Amino acid sequence: MPELYICTSIEVDGPIPGPHSMLSLASAAYDTRQQLVSLFSINLQPLKKAQAHPDTLAHWKSMPEAWAVVTHEPETPHRAMLEYIDWLDHLPAQKVLVAYPAARAFAFIEYYLFKFAGRSPFHKSALDLKSFAMAMLHRPYFQTKKRHMPDAWLFDSPPHTYVALDDAIAVGRLLGHMLDSRATLPRIQSLPDENLPGLIDP
Repeated sequence: MPELYICTSIEVDGPIPGPHSMLSLASAAYDTRQQLVSLFSINLQPLKKAQAHPDTLAHWKSMPEAWAVVTHEPETPHRAMLEYIDWLDHLPAQKVLVAYPAARAFAFIEYYLFKFAGRSPFHKSALDLKSFAMAMLHRPYFQTKKRHMPDAWLFDSPPHTYVALDDAIAVGRLLGHMLDSRATLPRIQSLPDENLPGLIDP
């Protein structure tokens, strides 16, 4: 099956899922030709018994307009994740979650998918654009912020708004430009899969 890149952004009220909640989730699905296929966006009610982290809440209080957007008409987490997994299931491809960075987004989304939908269509597949930039730019990981990236990757990137759908589309544009740059690099010879002893499908 072809791959689809599920470029994703989330907004949360704390550093980890469970004690804290995901407030907003948005994904923009791009195909391997970097064409936008579909969009998804939803706000979520906080988890029961969860509490906002004081530092994160102070950050949100400094941005009342963004806070109003991410808390507008939230769905229950159960209904939100059933809608999300239904949207993902209707995309006929292998799905790779893409985020900048991916660690927090993947942790929250996997937690919510398994808790409220019982499964995840991502099958442990996530692409971290900071790690991708590390390889492309030959830089240490902590020197892969956007200020370290070439203008050609960012010329059409919208400002970071803390509105999840805007930021998911920005992730998709960044991925597209990085893939374009990768296509200009010399290809490293690799072995066919059948010649790799002990290869285990993760």
